[in-house]
Amino acid sequence: MKIPNYQHFMAPALRALQDGSARPRGEISDLVASELGITEEQRAQRIPSGKAGVFDSRVGWALTYMVQAGLVERPQRALNRITQRGLDVLAEHPAAVNNHVLEQFAEFQEFRARSGKKPAQENDDGIGGEDGPKPPGDESPIETIQRAVDEINNTVATELLTRVRAQSPDFLERLVLELLTAMGYAGAAGSAEHLGKSGDEGLDGVIKQDKLGLDRIYVQAKRYAEDNTVGRPEIQGFVGALHGAQADRGVFITTSRFSPGARDYARKVNAQVVLVDGLKLTSLMVEHNVGAQDNEAFVVKKLDEDYFDPA
Repeated sequence: MKIPNYQHFMAPALRALQDGSARPRGEISDLVASELGITEEQRAQRIPSGKAGVFDSRVGWALTYMVQAGLVERPQRALNRITQRGLDVLAEHPAAVNNHVLEQFAEFQEFRARSGKKPAQENDDGIGGEDGPKPPGDESPIETIQRAVDEINNTVATELLTRVRAQSPDFLERLVLELLTAMGYAGAAGSAEHLGKSGDEGLDGVIKQDKLGLDRIYVQAKRYAEDNTVGRPEIQGFVGALHGAQADRGVFITTSRFSPGARDYARKVNAQVVLVDGLKLTSLMVEHNVGAQDNEAFVVKKLDEDYFDPA
């Protein structure tokens, strides 16, 4: 018997959590399997890489999508707990919860919009849309793979942002210096120095790109909640701090977002100021493996034309 699409497991997963307890994914999978009569044979099915079970993977993706929509929260590492929104959705849609239901929430809309595409079709990892396979020729296999990879990485970036916001300001300040170093800004001879202390004049770190420190990039990092927008005054203060340090380049990073006025000011000011919001920050973290790590690698083959060339 074919294991259903991951969306089929959303409502059962919410029911497994409706008593308010925080549970690990394995326990939720057991409860969902018991409710739906998933057999041991079905649970033994593996995704092609063999690293995970198909059923457990799809329950995991059901939980991940509901986290993005605010129906489930993760109060501690590896634990899932239903929210009041999740209880409300379950009461309103007891038979089935799917992506159409999740689309009513702005958080989920933003999560989906960041990839700029509809979800990938269903595959052995349980990632995919509700509309079934696409007609032949509608999308190349490479496009399908890339879209699925983008969606997975976008999910990781969103979860990273939640985790970073839960850390201390000092953690964020050191994180951004590590990230900029991983991106190559410190260079072989350069160094990154954490300044976040009394008397730092609002500058949290500096990247010295040469041994003498003549080429410097200053950093300010602000750990804000999602609804706390960074405005023009904060950027003006940062530019003033750069001038005080006799510097003309800086990176302002926040875990929230910037107002249009802040972005407009950063574009017009004489100093070169780069603004990095929360989603850009964690996307860069995923790209450069800071707080994230490679999980799967797939090799796509092509025909070696030279092998058959009679030359």
